[in-house]
Amino acid sequence: MGFLIDRRNNPKQKSAVNRQRFLRRYREQIQRSVADNLKGRQITDNDRGEQISIPTKDIGEPQFHHGRGGQITHVVPGNEEYTRGDRIPRPQGGGGGGGGQQGSPDGEGMDDFVFQINQQEFLDALFDDMELPNLTKRQLSGLEEFQRRRGGFASDGAPANLSIVRSLRSATARRIALGAGRRRELRDLEAELAELAEMPQTPEHDARRAELLERIEVLREALSRIPFLDDVDIRYHRHYNEPVPHSKAVMFCVMDVSGSMDQATKDLAKRFYILLYLFLSRNYDRTELVFIRHHTVAKEVDEEEFFNSRETGGTVVSSALDLMKSIIEARYSPAEWNIYGAQASDGDNWPDDAQRCTALIRQILPLCQYYAYVEITESGDKPLWQTYSGLEGEWGEVFAMQHITGPGDIYPVFHELFRKQSA
Repeated sequence: MGFLIDRRNNPKQKSAVNRQRFLRRYREQIQRSVADNLKGRQITDNDRGEQISIPTKDIGEPQFHHGRGGQITHVVPGNEEYTRGDRIPRPQGGGGGGGGQQGSPDGEGMDDFVFQINQQEFLDALFDDMELPNLTKRQLSGLEEFQRRRGGFASDGAPANLSIVRSLRSATARRIALGAGRRRELRDLEAELAELAEMPQTPEHDARRAELLERIEVLREALSRIPFLDDVDIRYHRHYNEPVPHSKAVMFCVMDVSGSMDQATKDLAKRFYILLYLFLSRNYDRTELVFIRHHTVAKEVDEEEFFNSRETGGTVVSSALDLMKSIIEARYSPAEWNIYGAQASDGDNWPDDAQRCTALIRQILPLCQYYAYVEITESGDKPLWQTYSGLEGEWGEVFAMQHITGPGDIYPVFHELFRKQSA
């Protein structure tokens, strides 16, 4: 007898299985609630969950009840106010006792169903229908992860790898092979003995019958001595380690930190990149990040400096594109890496830099699986938007552009840029 021990950490008086079933069942409602709550939430608050509210009508269960019509008899407690045949007036709706909400026509209603989800469940709902587009290039070199697979059978091995079915099949085949001739002879002798039983008894027939019985007994004894299972029949599962292919991806985060980017615009750009960082670290294990900050000069920085440095200056976008191209050529071969780019800017650029930007981005896009440009501005199309606008039609599957005007636009724009292609 075997025992199964469930060591999952269930909260008190809660079932992890039922909770996961509930989250799967109301997946769409939870995603809508998460998207709505995200507008009023700090993106950097990634260490906590969220409170989810689902309308009661969405969690209703199907019920069997009596249909309209027919004659139904009810047994109800007596009262001193009504008699048989009285018509009860419908309660009047209003704002009294409803917490400031409009009452329903019949005076009844139910509050929304509210529950709490943790950080992991919040991120699952947030990024469930999103992915990196065109993640196709896979390779095996330099990997240390393997998957154990069965690869045939062996005559020796550990007892835990014993193949009962294969061993019994081998034993059956051995018994058939060793006893085939004896069984054939036994069948012939039994058939002859049956024929003699129908013939009249004579001394010759009796002698032959005794001879047959003796030979049949010898054959049966010989067949019984064939072992049911022998050491040569034992077979064990053989295993081998198969390397698991992975898609290697690199994401270039290019952010404008020039003087035209005020603090509010930089905060929106940082929120976008923080959301991108959460998405990549949550969904992909083998994705590298390259952070590039630029004003008149571009520089590759680490994560801390990318989000917190106060360095500023003029605006020359081509410096960042030139640095990105150099890094790709030096460290990330397009034959092995899925290359992605995400650029955030207020759209300003040095007027004489537009032609060089166009030339560089046309050299970068053939190397990329996907490149997203986000312009953070409240008024009109800026010079950089006009520079990139001609590329969207030519590189529709590789290049995308979106506007962000406020904190409420960050998640919808991010979702549109990285939504699953099948969604």
